[in-house]
Amino acid sequence: MEVNTLTVTDNRTDQTYTLPIVDGTVRSMDMRQIRTSDDDFGLMMYDPAFMNTASCRSNITYIDGERGILEYRGYPIEELAERCTFLEVAYLLLFGELPNESQLKSWVYEITHHTMLHETTRQFMEGFRYDAHPMAMLVSTVAALSAVYPEAKHVHDAENRLQQIKRLIGKMPTVAAMSYRHSVGFPYVYPDNDLSYPENFMNMLWKMVEPKYAANPVLARALDILFILHADHEQNCSTSVMRSVGSALADPYLSVAAAAAALSGPLHGGANEEVLRMLDEIGTKENIPAYIQRVKNGHGKLMGFGHRVYKNFDPRAKIIKRTAEEVFRVTGHNPKLEIALELERIALQDEYFIKRKLYPNVDFYSGIIYQAVGFKPELFTVLFAIPRTVGWLAQWQEMLTDSEQKISRPRQVYTGQRSRRFVPMEER
Repeated sequence: MEVNTLTVTDNRTDQTYTLPIVDGTVRSMDMRQIRTSDDDFGLMMYDPAFMNTASCRSNITYIDGERGILEYRGYPIEELAERCTFLEVAYLLLFGELPNESQLKSWVYEITHHTMLHETTRQFMEGFRYDAHPMAMLVSTVAALSAVYPEAKHVHDAENRLQQIKRLIGKMPTVAAMSYRHSVGFPYVYPDNDLSYPENFMNMLWKMVEPKYAANPVLARALDILFILHADHEQNCSTSVMRSVGSALADPYLSVAAAAAALSGPLHGGANEEVLRMLDEIGTKENIPAYIQRVKNGHGKLMGFGHRVYKNFDPRAKIIKRTAEEVFRVTGHNPKLEIALELERIALQDEYFIKRKLYPNVDFYSGIIYQAVGFKPELFTVLFAIPRTVGWLAQWQEMLTDSEQKISRPRQVYTGQRSRRFVPMEER
């Protein structure tokens, strides 16, 4: 018998089935042959929230949650964050290899010269209420770009697809910055092509009356590192949405808008804001033991600890912790960092958290950095969406070129009533 197989005995019929195992998986469709009669639909797999179901093959991002490993195209995230720029990593995610010097120069030039928004898009943004949430503005405006670039619907045209990818990566910081300026009542700032990707974003956010905005290099580099760490993370909620919507051949603007809408949920993109709320609630280092005891008693959660995938340290959290220390050397003392460091120290020595494998994740320190740099909490998810656009687009392109992929259509287990007699109005 073939070693890489699974033998299943159906106790309902006493029949035995041999299913091939490929890459550590059994195909769900192979289960359909297991049936009790000719008119039986066949066995389905039931997996709420896709906890143990692989929906695709991918060679973009590798995660080993047990050992705390994250790699983009085989490169450890630690090396990329230390030695690359975000646009260099974006090239890697999209094309599979790190660019050489001339490729990177050309790539940066093309992205930089796609940062400007069409004036009609600017007018579209001006129609939002003064108190509109930046994330709602970003989702809506990205979707509206579908009308600005109708040729984007030709998703099987590789050259056209690449053009839209460059546009989206270039324009996301512009849309994000405009949504923020709108929310605070400031005039929009146009992109400056002399600046790097993170510097230009900071320029569009914070430039006031000075003739030329000069970003602090430490803060700009910190933002670039955060962009690298958030660029992709395998088949998470928003990435699954990107692939699902894209599988219907929706254009990339509509697909990215859908993915960003998923990201806007507090269980996905809003976790670092919850960490800040928790630190504010704790207030001082002296209150940490009492807060931890409350969590252990089942009253509240330790925000920024634990992860669906990682059962060890989130490798991104280690990088962000070092980055936070560099940022605070520039921005000055922040009591939240002291509380966070002490909270982490105590929790990592507590058997309750060790047993449950609750380690700091990427959200634990990122919100503190964002706030220290000058971002308001309502902008945190928008900051997440800018770099994750690259991951979404890489996954979208991979999905479109995968011959096994079809329009996404999960099955259900129907639990409702059947064959009911219709009741006329006068009898109800």
